[in-house]
Amino acid sequence: MPKRHSPDVVIIGAGVVGAACAYYATRSGLTVAVVDRGPVAGGTTGAGEGNLLVSDKEAGPELDLALLSTRLWRELSATLPPETEYEPKGGLVVAPDEPALKALRTFAEGQRAAGVDAAEIPADRLADLEPHLAPGLAGGFHYPQDAQVQPAQAAARLLAASGAALHLGEEVTAILRDPAGAVRGVRTARRELLAPAVVNAAGTWGGEAARLAGVHLPVLPRRGFVLVTEPLPRIVRHKVYAADYIADVASGSAALQSSAVVEGTPGGPVLIGATRERVGFDRTLSTEALRRLAAQAAALFPVLADVQVLRAYHGFRPYLPDHLPAIGADPRVPGLHHACGHEGAGIGLAPATGLLVAAALTGAAPPLDPAPFRPERDFGPADPIPPQEQQS
Repeated sequence: MPKRHSPDVVIIGAGVVGAACAYYATRSGLTVAVVDRGPVAGGTTGAGEGNLLVSDKEAGPELDLALLSTRLWRELSATLPPETEYEPKGGLVVAPDEPALKALRTFAEGQRAAGVDAAEIPADRLADLEPHLAPGLAGGFHYPQDAQVQPAQAAARLLAASGAALHLGEEVTAILRDPAGAVRGVRTARRELLAPAVVNAAGTWGGEAARLAGVHLPVLPRRGFVLVTEPLPRIVRHKVYAADYIADVASGSAALQSSAVVEGTPGGPVLIGATRERVGFDRTLSTEALRRLAAQAAALFPVLADVQVLRAYHGFRPYLPDHLPAIGADPRVPGLHHACGHEGAGIGLAPATGLLVAAALTGAAPPLDPAPFRPERDFGPADPIPPQEQQS
C-alpha cells in the first residue's frame, strides 16, 4: 500500500523550472513536494549550458518573461551559494556582413523599446570586447543583461533553499482526480502525494504528464549537442554567437540546425553549442552535428581550431509549436498547473515562471500578463512530424 502525504502542492519535475516553482511557492507560504523519476537536474537542465539570455528574444511575451527573470536571477545570486556560478558576463551577437548587421539593428530597436540594453559595436571595436574574434566581421551588438549559471547547481540550490520535500527516483504513474474531475494529487510506485494542486514541470515529458491528467499539451523533444574543450585561459569573455542563431531559435524546422554559441566558464573549459533537430528521443551521437559546431566555433574564434575537445553531451529541449512555454492553471482540469515547454530557454526563464505559478497557486496578482502562456491556448498548426517522433 503506497504511503500517503498531503502537501499543498505537488510539483512533477526536479529540473530548474520545477525548482523555481518550488522556491517561489514555499516563499508564498505553501507546503510543497517535488517528485521526479530521476535525480535533480537529470533531464534538460543537466544538459544545458546555463544561458540566461535576453539577446535572442524579439519584443513580445517571451522577452517580457526573460527581462523579469533577469532581475530575479540577479536577486537570487545574492542569496544562493557560489556553486551556482552566476556570472553577468553579457552577450555579444556578431554579424558576418552588412545585411546581417542591418537585420540585427532592426531586431535590437524592437528589443530596446521593450527594455533591453543593446549597444551597437562597430567592426573596429569588436576586438575591444573579444580580442580573439575572427577578423572581417561587419559589427555586432553588445547585450550586458545576458548572464550565465551552472544549471544543475542552480536547480539543486533552489530546491534546497525552498525546503520542499523531495521524492527522487519515483515516476508519477497517475494524476489522481476526484469524482468532479479536480486534481487531488499524484501516485508513484512508493506513495500517494495528496494535494489540491499539481504542477506539471516535467520538461520534455510535459506532454506525457498532461496526458495523465486527461489533457493535451503538444510538447515535443528537440535534441541539441554541446562541445566542451580542455581548460583554457579566459580567451572568450562574453557569450558570443552569430546572428543566424536567432533565426534557429525561432525556427520550427525538424532538420538539423546549428549556429555556434561560444563562451568561457569559470572553471576554464569553453562551451560550444548549439544545435537543434527534432528526432524524438534518439540519443545517437551525431558526428555531423559535432562537426558543424566545431567548424562554426573555429570560424568565430580561430584560436579554438587547435584546441582539444574533451567531451560532448546532448539533451532534449521541450518544444511547443508556437515557441512559448505553457505556464499557469489549466481550466480543463481544476487544480492542474503547467510550467513546461520553454525549449532552450528554461534555465533563463525559470524564476519568472516560478513566480507566475506561485501567483496562480495562491491567487496573488501575477507579476506580468500570463495570458500569452495559457496552457489551453491554440498552439497553431503543428509542424510535420518526422518519423522518429512518430515512433517515440
